[in-house]
Amino acid sequence: MLPTFVRSIPDGSEKGDFIALDLGGSNFRILRVKVSHEKKQTVQMESQIYETPEDIIHGSGSRLFDHVAECLGDFMEKQKIKDKKLPIGFTFSFPCAHTKLDEAVLLTWTKRFKASGVEGMDVVKLLNKAIKKRGDYDADIMAVVNDTVGTMMTCGFDDQRCEVGIIIGTGTNACYMEELRHIDLVEGDEGRMCINTEWGAFGDDGTLEDIRTEFDREIDRGSPNPGKQLFEKMVSGMYMGELVRLILVKMAKEGLLFEGRITPELLTKGKIETKHVSAIEKYARRLHKTVRRLVPESDVRFLLSESGSGKGAAMVTAWASRLADQTRQIAETLAEFRLTEEQLLEVKKRMRTEIQNGLSKNTQSTATVKMLPTYVRSTPDGTENGDFLALDLGGTNFRVLLVKIRSGKRRTVEMHNKIYAIPIEVMQGTGDELFDHIVYCISDFLDYMGMKNTRLPLGFTFSFPCRQTSLDAGILVNWTKGFKATDCEGEDVVSLLRDAIKRREEFDLDVVAVVNDTVGTMMTCAYEEPTCEVGLIAGTGSNACYMEEMRNIETVDGVEGRMCVNMEWGAFGDNGCLDDIRTQYDNAVDDLSLNAGKQKYEKMCSGMYLGEIVRNILIDLTKRGFLFRGQISETLKTRGIFETKYLSQIESDRLALLQVRSILQHLGLDSTCDDSIIVKEVCGAVSHRAAQICGAGMAAVVDKIRENRGLDHLDITVGVDGTLYKLHPHFSPIMHQTVKELAPNCNVNFLLSEDGSGKGAALITAVGCRLRQQEQKS
Repeated sequence: MLPTFVRSIPDGSEKGDFIALDLGGSNFRILRVKVSHEKKQTVQMESQIYETPEDIIHGSGSRLFDHVAECLGDFMEKQKIKDKKLPIGFTFSFPCAHTKLDEAVLLTWTKRFKASGVEGMDVVKLLNKAIKKRGDYDADIMAVVNDTVGTMMTCGFDDQRCEVGIIIGTGTNACYMEELRHIDLVEGDEGRMCINTEWGAFGDDGTLEDIRTEFDREIDRGSPNPGKQLFEKMVSGMYMGELVRLILVKMAKEGLLFEGRITPELLTKGKIETKHVSAIEKYARRLHKTVRRLVPESDVRFLLSESGSGKGAAMVTAWASRLADQTRQIAETLAEFRLTEEQLLEVKKRMRTEIQNGLSKNTQSTATVKMLPTYVRSTPDGTENGDFLALDLGGTNFRVLLVKIRSGKRRTVEMHNKIYAIPIEVMQGTGDELFDHIVYCISDFLDYMGMKNTRLPLGFTFSFPCRQTSLDAGILVNWTKGFKATDCEGEDVVSLLRDAIKRREEFDLDVVAVVNDTVGTMMTCAYEEPTCEVGLIAGTGSNACYMEEMRNIETVDGVEGRMCVNMEWGAFGDNGCLDDIRTQYDNAVDDLSLNAGKQKYEKMCSGMYLGEIVRNILIDLTKRGFLFRGQISETLKTRGIFETKYLSQIESDRLALLQVRSILQHLGLDSTCDDSIIVKEVCGAVSHRAAQICGAGMAAVVDKIRENRGLDHLDITVGVDGTLYKLHPHFSPIMHQTVKELAPNCNVNFLLSEDGSGKGAALITAVGCRLRQQEQKS
């Protein structure tokens, strides 16, 4: 079971001009194979056979490979290609241990070959040495294959379902495509690799003794390698005629044949050749029938190789040549997503600059990172108490919650909630329609809870950029996340909510606070962990908030204490400061988005856009012939089809390649194993960059807090929410590692928000009520 490092059968995209060498017997064949794609894929072959004399077969290894090099030089001269360096495939039909596709160490000679000094050596190095000794041409040996593998590849060119090769001739052997995860001898578990079984030695350990006959044993005793290749000696053409002769001799001796007469010819070893047996016996038909009887659950087709294994060696070479070029080009494409530490430090530095611009009075109006004051001045201190209503609006689903907070020795938070859908026509209709729908949902929830006659304090989680003038007033700067409701931008969303409540005339509410989901997340986590002074959303969108020193917030009066600032960092880069790390695929996604030219940072690292970036890369790679046989399906043309949840599934360490193929086929993408490997690599590159640049932004935030407080070392907790952070298998550890590397003087703990930002809105409302009562008392 020898790995061959052949990872794929031909997929129809191979093309080029190749040389194939075929060494496996006394005749050595050289072929020139041209694979073209004019109207359809065609193969043209020219070949020449060179005799390999017995004295070379049994001589020294250097003489053998000098002979091969001389024949190759002669062939190239006749083909007038001596000045070209064509890719070469080498069919070397002897047991070899591969370390790479172009490295093969001969284990043992078979088929009468006995050239000395070759066993245990890399045959490619020996051939290259012989070619170099000649010095009149150059060669690029890209692949070494067994004749069995060559046969499979030859037939695989005509039928892509061909994943098994079998040789039944002078010798016998088989190969097949095995799952990499089952091949312990090779690193990696993604995809498949062809295994050369070398099954001729089956039975050498005695496992076939119960079916071997006296004739098999006699054949073995008289062979050059007694005790070896026992299976081959029972089924291959080299021994079949001799087996028949021995049986006939015994039957004649027992008077069962030829009237007991034994002729001199019958006593002559080798007199009956396999071709004589073949003329009588229907070998192929019996083989097919036996296989189908033993594996009835499999539909096995047998395809005869008309062109031999030389064409297959050329196809392996074509595949290897294509793969090498493809791998290089894909690596170059994805290299743009692999940011260096220097680039990430530059992202961090630029984020710090934009943070300062957003905090400064003179530059805030033109700043991309707006650093919006939230008027949240304190995190929970444990004395909060009461029943609060919370609304959570930030996507296509809208949540209404009743949050019961109890203080004392055993602090508790009890929550009840219902989720309501917001239809697309409401999201993109009028402002009145949107807020009337929100109030309708509140009314339904109060009915459900039996609390319509109670005037509850309310916190409104409104996850869109707002310019707040107080805790209960927030002017919508602009819609994001697909919302386009008219007559809302530039308006106070709390006033719009209050007006809608009045229009309904069913209940009254005390709207105490409007908060961003990032702030709500920070407050939710701060209730559990007092060191939590940063909030992060890494989900459909991306944003952060943190407790900034009042003296640094020039857009708000006062210098004492701290205030939570909603960064709205999704717009980082809208001024072009990230253009040097943005790719053509980022630009394509941006150009076709609802808000072209805006939220550029968010479009590089949030769940809403990562799948679209991947889709655009896949389209490009397909156009270049690297994926899906160059065919762009209607599915791949569909915007939004490649949801970010598929990235999370595809990149799961527990997911086998077969399951990745299943996901792609579910999406209407007919993929091969190689396609699946490439898709997984693309997903990994896009999500890795997303996690890194998110980490670079967070490193800028925690380092600023540390410097604000004049500390050499800062211990701080970041409260996090969002499906990308929660569900993607690699996003969070990569982001954590990036923060650690870029902010080495900060010990950052990340705390996942289990209850979402709705609980945070209720806590902010509770804190607001507590502070309002304290002000009234004073």
